[in-house]
Amino acid sequence: MHRKSVYRKVLILLLCINIVVLLFFTYKELDNRVPDKIKILVGENQEFDFDLPFKGAFDNKNVDVISVNNKTVPTNQIKLDLNKPFSIKSTKTGQYVINLKLFGFLDFKKVELGVIDTREVLPSGKPIGIYVETDGVMVLGTGVINAVDGLNYEPALNKLKSGDYITAVDNKTIHNKEELINEIQNSNGKDIKIDVRRNEKDIQYNVSPVKTSDGEYKIGAWIRDNTQGIGTLTFVTQEGEFGALGHGITDIDTSLIMEINRGYVYSADIMTIIKGKQGAPGELIGLINQNDRNKIGNITKNTNQGIFGKVDNKYNSTSIKGYLPLGLKQEVKLGPATILTCVDNEVKEYNIEIEKIDMNSSSPNKGMVIRIVDKDLLALTGGIVQGMSGSPIIQNGKIIGAVTHVFIQDSTKGYGTFIENMINNLEDN
Repeated sequence: MHRKSVYRKVLILLLCINIVVLLFFTYKELDNRVPDKIKILVGENQEFDFDLPFKGAFDNKNVDVISVNNKTVPTNQIKLDLNKPFSIKSTKTGQYVINLKLFGFLDFKKVELGVIDTREVLPSGKPIGIYVETDGVMVLGTGVINAVDGLNYEPALNKLKSGDYITAVDNKTIHNKEELINEIQNSNGKDIKIDVRRNEKDIQYNVSPVKTSDGEYKIGAWIRDNTQGIGTLTFVTQEGEFGALGHGITDIDTSLIMEINRGYVYSADIMTIIKGKQGAPGELIGLINQNDRNKIGNITKNTNQGIFGKVDNKYNSTSIKGYLPLGLKQEVKLGPATILTCVDNEVKEYNIEIEKIDMNSSSPNKGMVIRIVDKDLLALTGGIVQGMSGSPIIQNGKIIGAVTHVFIQDSTKGYGTFIENMINNLEDN
């Protein structure tokens, strides 16, 4: 009897665990099918069809500019039924909040509704050379120094950390590696006061430089103050602002997004293609035309959604597609789409398939899973390769996103970001 009782309890426990797991995954699936943030264009009807058991209501007081299903109703009666198709229209830009309730009575989540101005951008697809200088001198790590006395020292240990930015020495602003090295040499071994920016906070440390056998003074820190590479220009606005890459410029050693002081974008020529294969992503190897004549513009911002800035007045913005409207993420559909990219001396349009859409991805530059299906592009590159990041994605006559990453185990597939995420970062510039 005792054994049967234990067996029964185990079965009940397993049943409870299964129910909890089922509820958790059901919750995650429902949460993913409704975006946390929705954008609509001012003055335009935006159609939605979630087919989900939710009721929604605006919690803002002043929403008289909004109509639902082409009907304007009193403020306190604006309701949404996500179980049926509906439309929203606003005559004014602004931010609103929709409270969603599961089955109409269980609080589920809040959705931010942003009403933005209608705009068109010029999708590019051109290869670009990127050069950026860090805002301060970036610390990659610390190490041991063999001193003139034959002993080993590590003066920066437990003081400087990977990802720190050295901004000043003895209250003197530091702009690059050369200035930092000069200040260390001029210390003659005396303690120096180093100002560090770490996670947007300013910290100060006293560090004792150590004299090496060759007569130089060092603090035992690996440092970097610039980087460069090849990517793809995503779009240029009518105001001359640009977005590129779809993901941030990260340091190759720390994998952290680099905090930049200034940067430049130049034209680039693709010289060689290393085809992608399973376990080894390919690469576009190019020549950066790093001179004033070939300068496209200035980089003002490096974010996890790409780099942004302003093109030079002399730059001739062109596109094989012309200006296209933005396709907001709720408009993105599974199925055929195209990308614009340059791997064969000119920008061409290639066919892809959108295989997955994640409205609420924890990684904002991984909102779509795409697969290259164009035979010409597959023959040239094997799929997505490094350097194609930023290639604009187009569907139904709208620019909907940009290529961001390749799958290491399958070079025909990769991730894309939604164009509205890039535009949001551009407007926060």
